[in-house]
Amino acid sequence: MQIVFLFYDGMTALDAIGPHEILCRLPGAKVQRAAQCAGKISTDSAGLMLNAEYCLSEISHADVLVIPGSGSATTLQEYPEILAWVSRIHKTTQWTVSVCTGSLILGAAGLLSGLRATTHWAALDRLLIWGAKPTNSRIVEDGKIMTAAGVSAGIDMALTLAAKISGEKLAQAIQLGIEYDPAPPFDVGSPAKANPVLLEALRGRMVAAFEMLRVDRPSSQI
Repeated sequence: MQIVFLFYDGMTALDAIGPHEILCRLPGAKVQRAAQCAGKISTDSAGLMLNAEYCLSEISHADVLVIPGSGSATTLQEYPEILAWVSRIHKTTQWTVSVCTGSLILGAAGLLSGLRATTHWAALDRLLIWGAKPTNSRIVEDGKIMTAAGVSAGIDMALTLAAKISGEKLAQAIQLGIEYDPAPPFDVGSPAKANPVLLEALRGRMVAAFEMLRVDRPSSQI
């Protein structure tokens, strides 16, 4: 099974590393990390670099395509060749999945029109730009596209996907093996649980950061 992760500068590391830790354990998994140009990729975690061993031009097929998001909520519209590649590879996949604002990239690639999808809560309304149906759920499956909410939801998404591909027993074994048993010190992990003052302060900062790169019209080049 060929599992391909899209890497790009500014991506959120955990969006990729969480699912990678799970999906690489599937029987027969061949995991490839591809970027526009092979080499070191800077993430949005200061100083943390990842490595893409393949150029996009070297990848023509994927059974599973994984699209991580970015703290800047990029849609990669400034890189139409990447969006064209995502659209092209999607035609070959059994599953196309995203984590956090990676779903905005799927939208910009023209893959979410008319479909239910989720993303980080602070960017959920931006899915409307691409004709998607924003859905406030941690994991959303519509056809062969599966989207996950913010960052940590990528782990839940990958376990859900593992169960669909290889069965629940294996997925449960992977969860136990990585000791994924969340017990956060604070019960503020979603807007519904957070203190309203904290929520609005964070929302303001995040939306302002997203707005700096906001593009309200799909690219005519895609």
